[in-house]
Order: sequence, then C-alpha cells, then structure tokens
Amino acid sequence: MLVLLYFLFTFASLAASVGQTRSGKRCDAGVAAPIPVLLVSFDGFRADYLQRFTLPNLKLLYSQGVLVEQLTNVFITKTFPNHYSLVTGLYAESHGVIASNMYDHVTHKHFTIFNDTDPFWWNEAEPLWVTALDCGYKTGVAMWPGSDLPIRNRTATHFMPYNPSVTFSQRLANVTDWLTGGQGKGEGPVSFAALYWEEPDRTGHMYGPDNTTHIGQALKEVDDNVGLLMSELMRAGLWGHVNVIITSDHGMAQCSTDRIIRLDDCLHPDNYSVVDLTPIAAIIPNKDPKAVFSLLSGCHTHMTAYLKKDIPDRLHYRNNDRIQPIILVADEGWTIVQRGGLPRLGDHGYDNTLPSMHPFLVAVGPGFLPGYRLPLLQSVDVYPIMCQLLGVPPAPNNGSLSQARCFLAGEDCVDIPLVVGLVVGVLLVLTTLTGLFKLWRPRRQSSSRPFQRLSIQDDDDDDPLLD
Repeated sequence: MLVLLYFLFTFASLAASVGQTRSGKRCDAGVAAPIPVLLVSFDGFRADYLQRFTLPNLKLLYSQGVLVEQLTNVFITKTFPNHYSLVTGLYAESHGVIASNMYDHVTHKHFTIFNDTDPFWWNEAEPLWVTALDCGYKTGVAMWPGSDLPIRNRTATHFMPYNPSVTFSQRLANVTDWLTGGQGKGEGPVSFAALYWEEPDRTGHMYGPDNTTHIGQALKEVDDNVGLLMSELMRAGLWGHVNVIITSDHGMAQCSTDRIIRLDDCLHPDNYSVVDLTPIAAIIPNKDPKAVFSLLSGCHTHMTAYLKKDIPDRLHYRNNDRIQPIILVADEGWTIVQRGGLPRLGDHGYDNTLPSMHPFLVAVGPGFLPGYRLPLLQSVDVYPIMCQLLGVPPAPNNGSLSQARCFLAGEDCVDIPLVVGLVVGVLLVLTTLTGLFKLWRPRRQSSSRPFQRLSIQDDDDDDPLLD
C-alpha cells in the first residue's frame, strides 16, 4: 500500500510540474522568431461536406497532417461570435461579440454586420493578433472580423479591411507577402497571419446545404483555393516552414417555407422590440415582461423561449449585459421572423450541439503530427493551440490543450488535470477502503486472565535494554 501511495504521489507531482512548466512559459522578444502560424477560415464549411463531396486538395492536406472531423463551436453559431472565439479562445458571453446584431442598453449603441467598426464592441477581449505584438512579433490579418479596427488601441501590424470584391488570390498574395517579410522590403515577416473567405457560407444561405449542385460548385472553388494556398506557399519557400490551420466558424442547416415561426402571430408588435432574428432571436419587452414572455413561450412548438437568467449553463450565453432579457431558440431548420416569408434557404446560429452546425479543422506543418485523426474538438481550444505553437503566453481563455497535445509535435499526450484528478480519486478510494476495513474488522475478545507481573530471570544478560 505504501509503495502504491508513493508511486501515485510521485506521478501526480511530476504531472503537476510539467503543467506548471508549460503554463508558466513567457515569450522573449530577444529569441529567434517562432515558426509562423497561418489561420484560414472558409466561412460556413459544414463538417460533413468533407465526406459528401470530392475535395482532393483538402484531402491531400489532411493526409499530411491533422484532421478534426467536427469542431464544436460556440453558441450562437454565427459568423462574428465564432470568428472572435477562434482568435480569443473565449465563449461569446466572455468576449462580448454575442451576435451579428447587438444593442447596448447603457450607451444605446447598435451593432450590425454593416456597422461593426466601433472598438466598443470588441474591447472586452484581446485577439491573438494583438497579444502576439507583446512578444515583439509582427502580425497580419486579411478581412477577419474585427481585424481592421483598433482593439484596446492596437491593430495588427498589417491588415486588410473587409471587401467582398477582393478575390481569394489577391488576399492570399498579401498574406504571403507578410509571411515573407515584404519580399525584401525590409518589413520583416509576420509570425501570425489570418485569412478569411466568404464561401461556402454565401452559397449555403442562397441555396441551402442540401443543394448538391450549387454547394458542390462552391466547394470546388474552396478546394481550388486550398490548392492555390499550397502552391503559393511552396513558390514562396514557405511550405513546411509554416504551421497552417484551415477551419471554419459554423456549419449550415437546410430551411424551408413550411418551417416558419412568425412572432406577430403570437403577440402584437407593440409589445416587443427585436434586436436580432433567426434562428436565435433577441427580444426586449416593451410592456409587461411576464406577459410578453408568457406569449412567446407558447408561441410555437418548435421554438423555445428563455428568460436571460434561465438560459442553460451549457450554452455559455448568459453572463453579458449585451444579452437581451428574452432569447428565442428555434429548432434545427426552423426560421423565426416577425412577419412574412422565408428569408433564406440555408441558415446557422442554432444550438451548437447540432452536428449540422459543426465545422471541421485541418492542420499541417512542423508543429503537427502527420496522419492524426480526432473526432471532436472545441473551437475555443484553437486559440491555446496557436499560442503554444508561437510561444505566446495566452490571455485568459476558455480553451484547453488537453486534447490538442496528442497531435502537437514534441508534446506529451497527457491530460494533466485528468491525471491529477484520477490520482486524487484513487487516493480517496484507498483511504475510504482502509477506514472501512478498520471499522469492519472483528475486535479480539479481551483476555479474562488475572493480571500477572512479568517475571525476569536474573541470568538473562542477552537483552541490552536491561543493561
């Protein structure tokens, strides 16, 4: 028993010391720059597209590196919240970009995807392209949400404001230029770069994910862009010298005209104000809040109404002032409108446990093990992965390296918290069993013999205690 306890304590101490060593790492601007990280997002790339369509370039890419079959993204499964989660490692309630349309009741400011450049909305968190500056690293971001404005008074070293008319090739050319240090311009290479592309999200909204013809065409374009990315990195001498992560923010669900929830059919529009709609609606009651909530609760069998305080913990979508008093959540494939018909044939934003909302992740480069497959990973874990690769101390985040260590080169595939928890659990069980054994062990009958003195012979000189 003592040997077992010694082994368990020793193993726990070693595991804890490994965790402390890694979590305590600090960057040093004086050392050589790390292997760069390039993060690429193809918006709205549903995970099962990898199995449903022929994508030779992506297949070639993940055959050389890591494939995460499904990435569990954050709620709500919209573009802005999830892109900010990827670069901060935070749930939406923590980084503050909680939806595509927001309202702040203190400042009375409004946020939309067409009015998104006020730093106020982004300053509750710090993205990696800002944090890496503290290590003396240069960063570059092409059209990523939030990248073209000062966050906590700082921007990336290089950035491109969002412009949908700029082709993928043109965006990639800028990113490659940043990674190579301006091709002799003396600017110095960036250590972190991020690149955003709108497809297949745009096509998915227009035609829905079940339209194999149009989605297939959009995915062919995406796969061609992946091929272009590999070719461009090879041409620039960067292939094999950059850690590339290709992922997405969310998936896509098919919608239809027979799955419409009209709020004005349930209560008069004078009773409520809409901040955001479909498939997650944010509602402000204009009159009696209890009455408004009661009417919305019984509005439709395929819509769930939550008071802010009752939003399930698992959604991590309650602890922020920008979350409105009433949140409506539609079932998969259902659309919430105030009135009228179906706005689009494909949509996202639904519960993040739904596989249709999950994107994928592919990673290749010197920092990743070739041929590794992982069924599931949390999207908030992508941020600590990138920080680990860059040697950048992560800002406080909701992510973990427990699963990612298994596919990171040079890392021990050990879940430190799990190991320590198991060790503590085993010790508690052993202690409990020992105590129970002592309680259950039969006590010896006390001797009935009368007390007798111990007689000692005078000639017993062998016991040293008697000397």
